[in-house]
Amino acid sequence: MTDRLVTAQRAGGPEPFGVRLASAIGSRSALCVGIDPHAATLAAWGLGRDEAGLTAFGRVLVDAAAGRAAVVKPQVAFFEAAGVAGFRALDATIRRARDAGLLVVADVKRGDIGTTGDDYATAWIDADGPFAADAMTVSPYLGYGSLRGTIAVARQHGAGVFVLAATSNPEARVLQTAVLAEGPRAGRSVAAGIVLDVADDNPAEDDQAIGDVGLVLGATLDLTDFGIGADEIGNAPVLAPGFGAQGARIEDLRALYGSRAEQVLVSESRGLLTDGPDGVAAHVTDRAERIRAALA
Repeated sequence: MTDRLVTAQRAGGPEPFGVRLASAIGSRSALCVGIDPHAATLAAWGLGRDEAGLTAFGRVLVDAAAGRAAVVKPQVAFFEAAGVAGFRALDATIRRARDAGLLVVADVKRGDIGTTGDDYATAWIDADGPFAADAMTVSPYLGYGSLRGTIAVARQHGAGVFVLAATSNPEARVLQTAVLAEGPRAGRSVAAGIVLDVADDNPAEDDQAIGDVGLVLGATLDLTDFGIGADEIGNAPVLAPGFGAQGARIEDLRALYGSRAEQVLVSESRGLLTDGPDGVAAHVTDRAERIRAALA
């Protein structure tokens, strides 16, 4: 971690994201409810792909998550596809979630260099920005160093970032398992190098149980295939997509993530929607209870 980031964190600024996340997990559960208003789902629910339909969809998911889940994660693409109306619906969804005490991870997968990357962060996680989410997903594939500005903006506002490392889509495997030829992580896989960079960017575990810079590690993967050891994650929070419809089982949390299982956000979206809007709350309650049982 750079001296500038350490100084910013210790200067009495906003409460760090990792502290707030640890509190939310402890008081509710480590469930992350995905808000994915896919066109087919909206149609099945009798909703339009317009401001009213998207807002109604978001309302159902947020209300089901409130008091049960730590986090909601709107997939921004599904809102963005509806243009300005979609962004108004997204704004309403984020505001409703924050009013309900939920943390919001904007699933935007941004990543760019210099001031461009900084302004992506300003848009999504600046406390005074247009969306003011609590965290955002980012891509490190312009080089991990390109995220320095984004991480600095996040810490300035007590927000977090989740860095794509080992993702569950099969197209990513060749790139993410490739071996680095040079640099401080030479000999490690691309994904493992990202994990180590994130671990180094977080405060010491004695200072903060869960860090502010997280990882996206797919729950359908065997991390050892990517050269990643669970202990190397450090105190980074892990956003773990793949539970439910994609096949990962909550009961396997400790087998999947070992000593870091209690830092994992169990992310599910499609599996919560199978019984329509009236069934979402029951599915969320079930997942929260299963997570607690798996970590007991």
